[in-house]
Amino acid sequence: MAETMMLQSAVRLPTPPPPDAHLPEPTTSRKRSPPSRSPSPRRRRSPPARPRINGVSAKGTERPMDERERQLAERFRSQQKATAESKPLTEEAKQALAKAEYEKLLTMRSGGTYIPPARLRALQAHIVDKTSKEYQRMAWEALKKSINGLINKVNVGNLRHVIPELFNENLVRGRGLFCRSIMRAQASSLAFTPIFAATAAIVNTKLPKIGELLLIRLILQFRKAFKRNDKTVCLSSTSFIAHLVNQRVAHEMVAAQILLLLLTNPTDDSVEIAVGLTREVGQYLEEESPQIALVVFDQFRNILHEGGMDKRVEYMIEVLFQVRKDRFRDNPSIKEELDLVEDEDQITHQIELADEGLQAQDTLNIFKFDPEWEQHEDDYKKLKAEILGEASDDESASDDSDDESSDDEEAEKERQMEIKDQCNTDLVNLRRTIYLTIMSSSDFEECCHKLMKVTLPAGQEPELPSMIVECCSQERAYIKFYGLVGERFAKLNRLWLNLFEESFAKYYDTIHRYETNRLRNIARFFGHLLSSDAIGWHVLSVVRLNEEDTTSSSRIFIKILFQDLAEALGMSKLQDRLKDEILRPSYDGIFPMNPEEPKNTRFSINYFTSIGMGVLTEEMREHLKNLPKPAPPALPEPSRPTHRTRPPAPIPDHAHHPVAGLLTTTATKIEAGRETDRILHLDPQVHHKGLVAFLLILNLTVSTSENQTRKSRQPVTVSLTPSQISPPTKQYLISVSKPSTSKETAAVVFIVKISIASTTEKARGIIFVV
Repeated sequence: MAETMMLQSAVRLPTPPPPDAHLPEPTTSRKRSPPSRSPSPRRRRSPPARPRINGVSAKGTERPMDERERQLAERFRSQQKATAESKPLTEEAKQALAKAEYEKLLTMRSGGTYIPPARLRALQAHIVDKTSKEYQRMAWEALKKSINGLINKVNVGNLRHVIPELFNENLVRGRGLFCRSIMRAQASSLAFTPIFAATAAIVNTKLPKIGELLLIRLILQFRKAFKRNDKTVCLSSTSFIAHLVNQRVAHEMVAAQILLLLLTNPTDDSVEIAVGLTREVGQYLEEESPQIALVVFDQFRNILHEGGMDKRVEYMIEVLFQVRKDRFRDNPSIKEELDLVEDEDQITHQIELADEGLQAQDTLNIFKFDPEWEQHEDDYKKLKAEILGEASDDESASDDSDDESSDDEEAEKERQMEIKDQCNTDLVNLRRTIYLTIMSSSDFEECCHKLMKVTLPAGQEPELPSMIVECCSQERAYIKFYGLVGERFAKLNRLWLNLFEESFAKYYDTIHRYETNRLRNIARFFGHLLSSDAIGWHVLSVVRLNEEDTTSSSRIFIKILFQDLAEALGMSKLQDRLKDEILRPSYDGIFPMNPEEPKNTRFSINYFTSIGMGVLTEEMREHLKNLPKPAPPALPEPSRPTHRTRPPAPIPDHAHHPVAGLLTTTATKIEAGRETDRILHLDPQVHHKGLVAFLLILNLTVSTSENQTRKSRQPVTVSLTPSQISPPTKQYLISVSKPSTSKETAAVVFIVKISIASTTEKARGIIFVV
């Protein structure tokens, strides 16, 4: 019997079938289809099996229990009894159970199982021992999850906010996680490569080891992908390295070595990768290392000239040269919104591409138990406070009073500090507000009411009149609305009156800067203010109506201004206003009557007459009539003979005749065939009635109608006849008779015969002009 019991305990016997299993099967053999996995909605499900309690079915039929079932039942009852009688677990026991369960979940062959967040938080809440492996493992998982989340959500808009959150995490412990996360994110989103490079550049300024590790891993990744001909990984790695070079995290020699490696034995894929790398880093190389850029582009040019590449690749090279010609306008090295690090703050790493001693340090990606975990965490907290400018808890607790006092002092200094807006943002906003207020008003009264509510900073009051005039000038034609607004403000307060009068002087001085339509609107605006007496007429004192002080624009401005005044007031009333004795000094520039400058008076008369307002110039015309006549200019004194360096030629005795002294040797041009008279004023002591004949050699130039020249010696008779004026005046007429032998005489030496006659008959012929 004992042996039988041993066999039953060693070998598990099959459970006997239930009594119902010995029932005879139905005689009809019917073939059934295999059961469907998806139950049909019309199919009726079988009712659930009745439960069995201690081997007894619900119907009351009992089945004998085997030995194994009996043993399991007894063990279960013993465990329930022990649980009911045991004491509540202590904190240590709870932590031990939680650690065991957490370790079991992490070390399962399936890589873990899903745990509801509430259950996971409950497990982690029981693990509070920071020196335990389980607690550090939980902190590691939380660090990895946080770094991945921050890297995945970074963009241009939130980069400034994500960086402090990154530094809040322990990047020294998780530097491997940071590098792996940012490389994966960049490989999946190449368009965000500049943003990831900017993030790495900021982290590199504070933690250079992270930047160096990232660059090493990128170089190793490129080397491995280049050997495997993995084009996708090469493109992502070179793009990331290019932007790290632009951010000065990596030295430009890394990019140069990669380019030379790709272009040494060029293929379609290698040239395509090199073109992409050059477009990203080309501007930086042109600025920092032009020699490297020259070598690279020479290599591209050689490849293009040799041919052998695919048409698509050759076209890419041509586009690259065009990008270089445009100075990389569409591919800047660093975008303005990503230029967040100063050049002197950046730390540049120079790593050789072919360095065999590079280590990726992949062990930093996995969890390791740290016996000095708490010490390292405290060290990083101090480093984080130094990076982010925060104070440690101990220092802040000990220096609360000092901080409060210093904060009060800083607040007081800020109140006293005057902030000056150098970018004129406030001024632009003020002008926009005034403009929108003017344009949104239905009539001038509403506009004035709204503009009075606008808060003008101290010193910005002139902007209101200026904006009113500018808005008026922008219209296609003058609108009386603006004149009424200016009139209301000028009559409302003395401040606005002075400002509008200053505006008149300012716009008149700069009226040449405006086009004709704007000039016309401005002139009519101020004409309305003058006609309505909103501003004083003394502002016209800045006008100087003369040829020197006016321009075409200012003359048009004055014309439109006076025409508008004449239209609003009438010519008679305008005359009365201009004749006001009090304001007369203010009109001296417009109606000048200075005896010393009559030309300005004539200019003003002509100007107003040309614009149809000559009636305003009657007083100036009378002034010109009453001016004294100017004295005739005195005759010039006879010039004295100058001293000659060479003695004159000897003159014969008969040449000392007083008349002959007038006919000196000269070269004079006369015209043949012309008759004219010239009265000579001789010396009063000389008066001869007799005839004196002598010879005098004269150098004369005679031009004929044919304009031909020839040299000859011809005698010419010159007669001297007293004029018909009664004596004792001694005036004579000289007559020259032209010989009738030749009509083509020029530069001729003539023999002249001069005679003094007492007759009153005047000789006719060619008159010699002395």
